Amino acid sequence: MEALRVLNNNVVLARDEKGQEVILTGRGIGFVSRQGKPIDPELIVRVFVPADGRDPDHLAEAFSLIGEDVLRAVVIALDEVGIEGRESTRPTLAIAVADHVAGALDRAARGLVVEYPLQAEAQALYAAEYAQAQQLLAAINKRVDGQLDPSEATALALHLVNAGFASGDLSFTYTMTGVIQQMLAVVSEQYSLAVPQDSVSAARFITHVRYLFVRIQQHRQLKGHESTIGKGIRQHYPEATATAQRLATIVELRLGQPLSEDEVSYLALHVARMTMESDEEVA
Repeated sequence: MEALRVLNNNVVLARDEKGQEVILTGRGIGFVSRQGKPIDPELIVRVFVPADGRDPDHLAEAFSLIGEDVLRAVVIALDEVGIEGRESTRPTLAIAVADHVAGALDRAARGLVVEYPLQAEAQALYAAEYAQAQQLLAAINKRVDGQLDPSEATALALHLVNAGFASGDLSFTYTMTGVIQQMLAVVSEQYSLAVPQDSVSAARFITHVRYLFVRIQQHRQLKGHESTIGKGIRQHYPEATATAQRLATIVELRLGQPLSEDEVSYLALHVARMTMESDEEVA
């Protein structure tokens, strides 16, 4: 790889073998690198490949503003727990996590502990990310001065969830979390049942809605006109379809975008599965 710009001792903007601009991190990599010269591969800890048209130079600048020890701890921890490999197309995740960790360490040094109101929701709705966040927190704590409070796992989990969205705006994840909780509450009210969020059908419903949010944000909803499968779902599950239409109204009110006919149909299918599983458990 060839150095294009040295940001600081630990961050270098470079051009790889394919001719694309990448961001390299590693202790002392910038100290020995020179513009236009090859970079010693032994010094490279992580390679970030900006995706979705993000400006590599701007992202490299963002990396350079993060403290050396925190950046190194986060980069290595992400790799250690298997969240990101040595090469990543999600540099905004590392930036967001490192920035959060830096702020959390500062608060910890001043004896401040933040209580995250979404802890219960994160544990229930994003079980996989929450488990990863706990591992990530432990890995980071091994490498930084001071210790982050266990409650920080909630914030880290939300950052991991947020990494799946193109905007990189954590507020979108907060909105999604609230909408999912509201949708589950509507289903519980409609069918007079307590929806166990650890059930297989509930987990599938939550996963489906999360991908629905991705499609909405990317303007790639399922077919705008009702498909044959969609019509079949509506005919077979009329009550679930009525509930799904209520859920679609919630989504439209909160996100400002109506759902296509097929999106409503597949919501209905998941509602039907979830309620049938609950009925079987009661029986």
